Amino acid sequence: MKLPFAARLLAVAMLTASAVSLPLSSAYADDAKKPTVALVMKSLANEFFLTMEDGAKAYQKDHSADFDLISNGIKNESDTSAQIDIVNQMIVKKVDALVIAPADSKALASVLKKAQDAGIKVVNIDNQLDADVLKSKGMEVPFVGPNNRKGAKLVGDYLAKQLTAGDQVGIIEGVPTTTNAQQRTAGFKDAMEAAQMKIVSTQSGNWEIDKGNAVASAMLNEYPNLKALLAGNDSMALGAVSAVRAAGKAGKVQVVGYDNINAIKPMLKDGRVLATADQFAARQAVFGIDTALKMVKGEKLDIKDGVIETPVELVTKPQ
Repeated sequence: MKLPFAARLLAVAMLTASAVSLPLSSAYADDAKKPTVALVMKSLANEFFLTMEDGAKAYQKDHSADFDLISNGIKNESDTSAQIDIVNQMIVKKVDALVIAPADSKALASVLKKAQDAGIKVVNIDNQLDADVLKSKGMEVPFVGPNNRKGAKLVGDYLAKQLTAGDQVGIIEGVPTTTNAQQRTAGFKDAMEAAQMKIVSTQSGNWEIDKGNAVASAMLNEYPNLKALLAGNDSMALGAVSAVRAAGKAGKVQVVGYDNINAIKPMLKDGRVLATADQFAARQAVFGIDTALKMVKGEKLDIKDGVIETPVELVTKPQ
């Protein structure tokens, strides 16, 4: 039976509406399911964290259907209050997960507890949060990253082969309240003590080129027989190289670093820097993001004692 024109028009309109509305509602549902991950880094003046951010952005671009990314960083390595402000902003934005390289191993715990209480999954990368502080707040936050002590010992062991027992060395460490600075210093000390080197000074260079340069200059001036400077990151190693050159001791004082940033590679090639450690900056945030997405989905983590260990490798002069 043929419907009247008005009825046919109504039926077509209803079919058209349903055909349009179903895909749209499905699309909205998919958008609602797609989690937003916030990446919060330390100083973006440090090439290491720029590389980390670039790696995270490239990964998100390749997986744009799976998650959205918000990335933030602070201006200098020790500006914990600015990093706390960023985390608070991410709580207000109601992100699903937060992947953070904390500027301080203890000071960020309270705001991260606030994030967890708001239902945000928190993943720790780069600098491990203090275990005792986490325990005191009843928090569990997985750390996804390399064994910094092991990585620093690899660098220190390689340096020791170029020195003689009893040689004087100095350590330029990162921000002393950070776990990764403490662990790298410990790894350097493990290697130097095992090789019977004399550690004459350990001072903080705050992870920064200028501060690393100032500390290295002071050590070279105070200890004229110094044979090596072990820097807790490559930014400080860059400063140490300048100090060695300014002191007229190029080739006489060895410099090692940690991170394998691009700026250090020509120096490895020509010998101004003896060795560094690669903890794969471009992939480090990606490891954390993957862990965060698994947590959002409720998937089981391959974790041991709160840690998901990622690679770290010794890097020396290219052959």
